[in-house]
Parts: sequence; C-alpha cells; structure tokens
Amino acid sequence: MAAVNPGYMTGFEEAAAPLRSELLAHCYRMLGSWDEAEDAVQETYLRGWRAWDGFEERASVRTWLHRIATNVCLNAVRDRGRRALPSGIGAPTDEIGGPPDVLPPETWIQPFAGDRDNLRLALIAGMQTLPATQRAVLLLRDVLAFPASDVADMMDMSVAAVKSSLQRARARIAEVAPGPYDVVEPSDPQARRLLDTYVIAFETANVEALTAVLRADATLQLLPDRAWYAGKAACSRVLAEAVGSPGDWRMDRSVANGQPAVAAYLRGQPFGVAVLDVRHDGIAGITVFGDPALVERFISAPVRARDATPYEHGTPE
Repeated sequence: MAAVNPGYMTGFEEAAAPLRSELLAHCYRMLGSWDEAEDAVQETYLRGWRAWDGFEERASVRTWLHRIATNVCLNAVRDRGRRALPSGIGAPTDEIGGPPDVLPPETWIQPFAGDRDNLRLALIAGMQTLPATQRAVLLLRDVLAFPASDVADMMDMSVAAVKSSLQRARARIAEVAPGPYDVVEPSDPQARRLLDTYVIAFETANVEALTAVLRADATLQLLPDRAWYAGKAACSRVLAEAVGSPGDWRMDRSVANGQPAVAAYLRGQPFGVAVLDVRHDGIAGITVFGDPALVERFISAPVRARDATPYEHGTPE
C-alpha cells in the first residue's frame, strides 16, 4: 500500500468536521429519514476524503461538500419511493381498535432531533412530495441560502433552470405545507405548559386533562399504522384507550423537528417518540412514532440547536 500523506486526512477532517451537523440536517430534509441521512453523510465524507487531494479549493469546502451530499441523496431517492406520514397517504378514519395496517419502516418519515423551524414534520412531509431535483434546489436556495449560480454548478443546471425549478417548488410547498403562523416554539412558556399537561395527563391517566388541551381540529397519527384520526372527538377516543392506568407511562421531554416532543416508556420499556404540533390555542396535532429504538437515540443525541446553518428563511431572488 502506498504511503499516506500524514496531513491528508487531518486536513480534510479539520475542514469538514464543522459542517457535519449542517450536512446531516440537509440530508434529513432531502430523505425524510434520520437513518438514511446518517448513511448519506457517511458516504459524503467518504467521497470527500477520497477526492480531497484533488479538491484544490476551486469552491468553498461547504459548497463542495453540499454538492456531494446532494448527489448522494438524489441517488438514494431514485432507488426508492417517497416517504410520508399517514395524513399524506389517505383519508382519516373513525374506526378504533381495528386490525392494524402497518407501513413498512422504509416508507414513513422519521422524526429528527433538532429545533429549527425548517425541520417541522409538516414541511419535511411536504418536501417529500416534490420531485427530487426541485426538492434539492429549494433546500439549497431557500434553506441553505446558496446563490443561484452556485446551485446551478452544484446541480449541473443552468441558472435559468434553477430559478424555474425553485418557483415550481415554492408553489407546490405553499399548497401542501403552508406555513402555520400561530406555531409556538418549544421554548415558549405556552408550549412548555401544553407539553407538561400532555406528559402529566399520560402519566396519571387523566383523559379529561389530555382532551382539554386538544384543538377542535386536532389530528392524531400513530406510526407505523396507516390509520390516522382527525377532530377532537375521534382523537380523544383513541387517546382514552391509550393512556391505560396511572403509572403505565413515563415520558422524558425533548425537542424534535422544531416542535415539543417526548420520548415515551410504556410499563418501563421504551415505546417511541411523540411530536406535538403546538399552537397558541392548544395542541393541533400529535404524531406518535412507535419505534422503541428512537427513544435511546433521542435521549443520547444532542438537540441540534442551529444545525450550523446561519439562515432561517433563505434569501430573496
């Protein structure tokens, strides 16, 4: 084996390490899966490490690595169908207690440990409805704020094609994932009060308290089941069956996808993660991810407070 330049790997690691969190969030937005995003970042760093000697800084390291990561994600998207939440697949149901219609793990969106508003579940789900190229352009321009000329180079497109793709993507997202203007951030006192009520109600099996904080138009999704529920009455019936007896549930407060969340334990065993859509007038949605493996990941993973991304709302044309 040829001798390795001692500075070769160190130089790449020093340049690339500060971007890992940002790249992970980008890959998650592209893929809708925490698992796939971590794999994509690993592949990105492997490709970057192999190409580092010929990089020659013709672009910034950030631009170069995001180009690699985007192409890794585009290849992954082409190899499988889109991920979704139950509310993006079919109509709500009123049937409670019927046989489960379980979605395969590779078809549903996963939650992500981060507190940025551009990671919200509704937006991630909306992103998955876009053609992969439009999704990439929208993220690179409006979330990561790369100039159109840089995106054109990264995507091997003309600047005119980038602008056209961006317009179509923005229009589609405005239809399928309109920004809620009454969202309450996880750190807001109202969000904390509603989260506390949710946790205490489950831990004490207090159905009345749990129902009281639901909005009239609340939704409930219980992944991996395909069925979902709309309206306070339907959600309340399901939750009344779920709370069990006092002491059955224990919940650790967390943040997921820029929303209040809990890591839940049922009778002492990890159960999954619930993400709350909290508004000023109550809880508008509960999405439960019944995957015990997520509990340990959320407890051990630091909240990616800013994802190393300096932009909240992208840049104008």
